[in-house]
Amino acid sequence: MSKLKIKRGDNVIITTGKKDIKGKTGEVIEVIKKEGRDPRVVVAGLNIVKKHVKPSASNPQGGIVEREASIHISNVALVGKDGKAIKVGYKIEGDKKVRINKKTGETL
Repeated sequence: MSKLKIKRGDNVIITTGKKDIKGKTGEVIEVIKKEGRDPRVVVAGLNIVKKHVKPSASNPQGGIVEREASIHISNVALVGKDGKAIKVGYKIEGDKKVRINKKTGETL
């Protein structure tokens, strides 16, 4: 599997998808990377779906719960300081490999 350029805690913009979420920004809560499947991300407060939940010990009432669904990683991009999508590159600084903004050259 290849290395992903988006990590948990990054601010991202949704570039494609449903009209209600396209162009919105949020923080990545989780990166889902499974063998044999395409990588996906969960963005806080975006791509909300309603899920039917059976009653359990932790949720005795059950019912319909709203939660964030995952988005394919190709449909999101990192956000720069100007609020626009940026491309990510890598650079070696000393003995560390750091992510950089390809346009401006600043580290992320």
